[in-house]
Order: sequence, then C-alpha cells, then structure tokens
Amino acid sequence: MRTLSFLLERAQGCASDLTGMAHPQRQLAHQKVIVYEMENFQGKRCELSAECPNLTDSLLEKVGSIQVESGPWLAFECRAFRGEQFVLEKGDYPRWDAWSNSHHSDSLLSLRPLHIDGPDHKLHLFENPAFSGRKMEIVDDDVPSLWAHGFQDRVASIRAINGTWVGYEFPGYRGRQYVFERGEYRHWNEWDANQPQLQSVRRIRDQKWHKRGCFLSS
Repeated sequence: MRTLSFLLERAQGCASDLTGMAHPQRQLAHQKVIVYEMENFQGKRCELSAECPNLTDSLLEKVGSIQVESGPWLAFECRAFRGEQFVLEKGDYPRWDAWSNSHHSDSLLSLRPLHIDGPDHKLHLFENPAFSGRKMEIVDDDVPSLWAHGFQDRVASIRAINGTWVGYEFPGYRGRQYVFERGEYRHWNEWDANQPQLQSVRRIRDQKWHKRGCFLSS
C-alpha cells in the first residue's frame, strides 16, 4: 500500500533550494495536437507541433474540440498565453468542458507545449509570500486534498524543485488550474492567481515515465 505522509514545518527565512539554479535548456520530444473549430472533432482543423499565440489568427474562428496525440500542452483562455490555463494531456477533448471545469467560458485562444524535465517530482508549498510560514514538501505523488494531509488552502509561494506540476483552486483537481514548471514563485501573482488559494496538486508526467511515489516525512 502506498505510504502517505508529509513534511510540514516553519520556514521563516529559509535558504533557497534553488540557489543559483538556472532554467536548463530543455529538449522537447515531438509533440502534436489537433485543434478543431467545432465540437466532437468536426469542421475546420489545424495540426500544431509548436506554440501558437493566436489560434484564431487566420487559422480558426474558435476552438470547439481538441485531440492531443502527444503532449502535454498548456492552453490559455486568451491570446498570447494569457488568462486561465488548461492542461491538455494525451487524449480527446470533445467540447470545452472536457478541458475546463471552473466556469462557463468556452474560450481557448493560444497554446504551447509543456516542458517535462524528467521522471522525478518535488514541490514545496509555503503559507506566506517569499517562501515563509508553514511549508509542505511533496515528493513524487499527487495530492487531491491539502487539508486531508494537514495543510491549509492558503498557498502564497511555491518552489517547483523538480518536474512540472498543476495546482487547483479546489479539492479533487477542480477549479482554476495553475501550472508550475521548474523554478521559484515568490508570490501568487506570479502564477496569475487572484488570491493565495490552492487545495489540490498533481504531477504532469510524460507517459514514457511512471514512478510510484510518496510524501517524505521527517
């Protein structure tokens, strides 16, 4: 049975785990997505293997459905990779509510491939900005509820030590999505949130890797 434990600690003024760490050059495997103008994979379509800042600029009038042949991808509500984010992993998305579960907007206007560094994942969540307050460390596992493991819903800064993660506004991977690629996020504004609220997080994984993991406790 998988062990579920966690590390919670005070983190006032703690030293950075990413000191001097630059974002490495990342090699993207071939990634392919097919975007359709209508629901259920009908109508005009376009195939993409690189980022597109404006899907409706001479390509499509709107996005009605999506097929991800290889991924993952990150889609955005607005042009130029702005607005609400939607993670698109390998599979079919026949209508807008297959990729969005937070509100009733069917807008999706830009997307880009997501970078996956490797099979390992480590994430530090902090209660306050600038990596202070209570801390939770998550290693190689998904967490459908932070509350269930002794942490609150207030997350004001984050360090993604390894891997790529997606955080959700509500438990059970519901609500607005926020992607955390490897790096530091000193304030919730840096992941385009309106408030410091996260209640569930999970790993974004390349299908060629699968590692069964756990929280680390001390």
